Amino acid sequence: MKKWLILGGVVVAFIAIIAFWSIGIKNNGLKYNQAVNKEWGNVNTAYQRRNDLIGNLVNTVKGAADFEKSTLTAVIEARAKATAVTIDPSNVTPEQLAQFNQAQSGVSSSLSRLLVSVEQYPTLKANENFLKLQDELASTENQILTARTRFNESVQEYNGYVLAIPNNWFLSQYKEKPYFEAVAGAEKPVEVKF
Repeated sequence: MKKWLILGGVVVAFIAIIAFWSIGIKNNGLKYNQAVNKEWGNVNTAYQRRNDLIGNLVNTVKGAADFEKSTLTAVIEARAKATAVTIDPSNVTPEQLAQFNQAQSGVSSSLSRLLVSVEQYPTLKANENFLKLQDELASTENQILTARTRFNESVQEYNGYVLAIPNNWFLSQYKEKPYFEAVAGAEKPVEVKF
């Protein structure tokens, strides 16, 4: 009888250890998933800051110069396209991320053309509001880079955790998340034509 009690106790203890171990794995999976969602929120916040600044920049340029309407229109349209693309970080696919990245690349490209073409307008270049906005945009681009880098770091931790054996046995509901990648052709300098 004593033998069965000891054996039963060992079995119950073993089951309890396995249960607590699997709960720990699931809780850590949730923690890593939430970290990815948070970092994606930071990416969106940085892009939103840029979109907010673009509106001010366009209005400053409009007010300070008889500026090329096509350049301003391109910036405004790219901004509208970029804000129309939204992603749910818990169900993000590589295709959705590429579409988001492409839309943001359009903003960067048209904004670069705007800033380069400003060189033709000395009064605008000297405008204090324009210079402040230009500095803010440069700072925002650095924030975007940092946010994307941190997002990729959190995706790396998440993927490493949920794909590792034996974690993946208990985390079948968590799927691999894609990394934020550069848009095709991003290694080439932006071509600006006047």
